[in-house]
Amino acid sequence: MTKPPDSYRQAQLPDAHPPRLFAINYSTMNGLPYRDINVHSSPSHYAFSSPSSPSAPTLVVDRPSGDLRLHHGKLLGSKRVSSIAGILGMIKLRLDKYIIVITKAQPMGRIKGHMMYRVVATEFLSLREKPLHDPDEDNYLGLLKTLIKTSPLFFSYSFDITNTFQRQAHLDPSTPLWKRADDRFYWNRFVSSDLIDFRGGLSSGYGRNAGGHQPGVDPYILPVMYGMLEIKNTSIKGTPLTFILITRRSRLKAGTRYFSRGIDENGNVSNFNETEQTIILNDNASGGPGGFGSNQNGAAGGNAGKETQVLAYVQTRGSVPVYWAEINTLKYTPKLQVRGVENALPAAKKHFAEQIRLYGDNWMVNLVNQKGREQRVKEAYEQIVNLLHTSPSENVQGDRITSEKFHIIDPANAQTVYDRLHYIYFDFHNETKGLRWDRAKLLMNQLEPHVLKHGYFCGVDMPGDAGGVEVRRHQTAVVRTNCMDCLDRTNVVQSMLGRYVLSRMLIDLGLLHEGDSAEEDRAFEFLFRNVWADNADVVSKSYSGTGALKTDFTRLGIRTKAGALQDLNNSVTRYWLNNFRDGPRQDAFDLWTGNYLPSDAGIGGQLLFADRRPLFIQSIPYLLTANIFFILVGSLTRRAPDATVWPLRLLLLLSLVTAGLCANFMWSHGTLYVNWPKLNRQPPQIEAFQETLSKVSTHSVVGPLVGTRHERGKSDARLLGLEEGKKRIE
Repeated sequence: MTKPPDSYRQAQLPDAHPPRLFAINYSTMNGLPYRDINVHSSPSHYAFSSPSSPSAPTLVVDRPSGDLRLHHGKLLGSKRVSSIAGILGMIKLRLDKYIIVITKAQPMGRIKGHMMYRVVATEFLSLREKPLHDPDEDNYLGLLKTLIKTSPLFFSYSFDITNTFQRQAHLDPSTPLWKRADDRFYWNRFVSSDLIDFRGGLSSGYGRNAGGHQPGVDPYILPVMYGMLEIKNTSIKGTPLTFILITRRSRLKAGTRYFSRGIDENGNVSNFNETEQTIILNDNASGGPGGFGSNQNGAAGGNAGKETQVLAYVQTRGSVPVYWAEINTLKYTPKLQVRGVENALPAAKKHFAEQIRLYGDNWMVNLVNQKGREQRVKEAYEQIVNLLHTSPSENVQGDRITSEKFHIIDPANAQTVYDRLHYIYFDFHNETKGLRWDRAKLLMNQLEPHVLKHGYFCGVDMPGDAGGVEVRRHQTAVVRTNCMDCLDRTNVVQSMLGRYVLSRMLIDLGLLHEGDSAEEDRAFEFLFRNVWADNADVVSKSYSGTGALKTDFTRLGIRTKAGALQDLNNSVTRYWLNNFRDGPRQDAFDLWTGNYLPSDAGIGGQLLFADRRPLFIQSIPYLLTANIFFILVGSLTRRAPDATVWPLRLLLLLSLVTAGLCANFMWSHGTLYVNWPKLNRQPPQIEAFQETLSKVSTHSVVGPLVGTRHERGKSDARLLGLEEGKKRIE
């Protein structure tokens, strides 16, 4: 089955699509991952086999070379170690190569009969019989294990969790699952590279050719998604249905809040997430006890003969697509840099060309503040949209209710693909100040005609047709929402839009009357709010380290004092994590996604993670801590009545002055005390660090204590050339 051209899928309005029948026969799929894998180990190899498929070849990984081969028949000389749920992939670090396996997975629910799982526990299998250790290797392993342990990873053995229902409808289900996976959301794509290369007959990474295509490897390759997944069997107005919310986080330009901003040269933006809200009616396969393979076409059960209908709506979020950064300085508000917008135009073209190809028209909702420090980001976004349009014209519409304004940028005459970009600005904070969160619906009034025009996906599983899917409607546009972090404000708007589209779906199905809303069903509204609030927390924790702000409004529909206190707690926690804990997390993302490849040169001598700041700089926090401790002990310890007081008071005064000087030094030179990433330092970060260190080195009093030799960042000075020709606005 061939995939229809993008122009057909995207250029038409939903109602313009004639019904199309896509035959999906799940029982004849090939290349599905094995559900049960036994691991056998010997000093010379690891062997992976499926006990439920005894005739299938065994995957053998030779030790310590890491060469891959398929073995047919019984493999001698190895003993069974354990059973695993799947293979995440293989990764080469500095001294050794490791096979990462899933040792425990938790069922999360079914979608059309297909069980979804969450990764609970993993194990790293060393290819060396006696693993080697050095500080860098141990740090690499620690970073990866922590990342996997704290990441929400999901997979299915029989369902493509990385693709929306609409994209799945145009894919050939006989293709192996990993080949169908969306590359953006195939989270373990890099660590699966050795298996994929071996499958394609390429070198396995150590020089030995695989000797042609190896389709027998397909069932050992398991695509995993990073994000959020909740499946709820519920009902609205007495009609049973399955409510599903899936958020997929892109592996491209993955990172943490302040260490990953804006766009890169390849057109990838930070914190890009695709959220799909789905309802399934008459989903007998998921409700029955038969598991995968039973009732998969919805032709059995209590609603036999009724159509299994899938209705899905997709939204996206992503960082403002220009070159910008925020530099941590220990201040609560980082230092903002917006670099020349014109230089970001090629990257922005790549980004939006892909977005239009995948989603159709893009309605870009910008929620950053129009005043203060965020103003420059807003203006840069509008400038890049103007550059993308051929003949842009800007119109500012006053709203009858509010004195604030909407800014809309649309092309005067559609001439290029980028004229399918439509920009809407909404000053979220100003509109909703005074806890008037209901005023966010003013934005919905702006989006409503466009959402109705471009519709949502609707597909029907035809009973008795071996899983045939009739696509009755396509979603031909996407709403792309952003704020500064693409977290808190974005969450509120996306949940609001999700509720509106859900009500529209139910009206179109005849389950609600025109003008009714899904929120009138209180039980479902409670579920809906909490699922979306859970989604907000997952996306926020993945990027900022804490749950989302403003989730009391998402959960309850109002702002509360308890919610405000929770926001305060999350804000303080974010400050701590973003300044002192996110550096290692960013390193872990870079290792996992292949943005940093460990070198095996100079084993034991690099100490990449060692602190190379001048000793004086390193000593300041310890001096501060010691003096604060002495002040507390001296102030709280009981003294004898006849003890001499003035020496202690003098020492306390001296400690107080020293602590004050240390604290002032750290606050004034905060860039030196941020826990920066060690592996891929970005040019703005390097520049800020070196500028601050140079300032300290030339100080009349502190300079001699620091010296002129500073190694940290020295080897990265060449990276500063990447910013040549870029105008910086500060």
